Amino acid sequence: MIELLLASKSPRRRELLSSLGYPLQFVDIEVDETLSHPVPASLVAETLAQRKASAFDVSTLKPHQVLVTADTVVVHNDIVLGKPQDIDHAKEMLRSLSNDKHHVYTGVCLSTAIRQHHFTEATTVWFDPLTEEEIDYYVTHRTVLDKAGAYGIQDWIGMVSIPRIEGCYYNVMGLPVARIWKELKTLIED
Repeated sequence: MIELLLASKSPRRRELLSSLGYPLQFVDIEVDETLSHPVPASLVAETLAQRKASAFDVSTLKPHQVLVTADTVVVHNDIVLGKPQDIDHAKEMLRSLSNDKHHVYTGVCLSTAIRQHHFTEATTVWFDPLTEEEIDYYVTHRTVLDKAGAYGIQDWIGMVSIPRIEGCYYNVMGLPVARIWKELKTLIED
């Protein structure tokens, strides 16, 4: 049986990964998430997941342990929307997503003491038009500053304003667990 080490402070990632049933530990990794060279928007999250993995000394991993690092970005009109800086920035992000579609990319890196495997999962999300009152209500009643794109699909705004997605729902929450399950099986069997 493998044991997972998740390098994430995200409560959603912790909850989702623990649901897979593997023994799980949490580790802290601090990295600079500023990209010094141009990276295609669809690869930003994977690049950051790899950077987080490289900040961990994988030689300390036991043969049955796998380090999981991840990052999620929202991309709208080729602009990467990370976590908002403040409430006004969150409102601006939500206004831009209103009545349009965008993409959510989660990059994941799975590392053992001897191997590393990384990938990106993509999901397209459609938002209905959002009124100023709905945006104000959401940013007032929910935590938005810790979420890429300033929203959580599992929150009120997702329930009332997202009529359709194409791809993995859990990817939009921050971790494509079905893909991770498959990739872990492949990693273990190789």
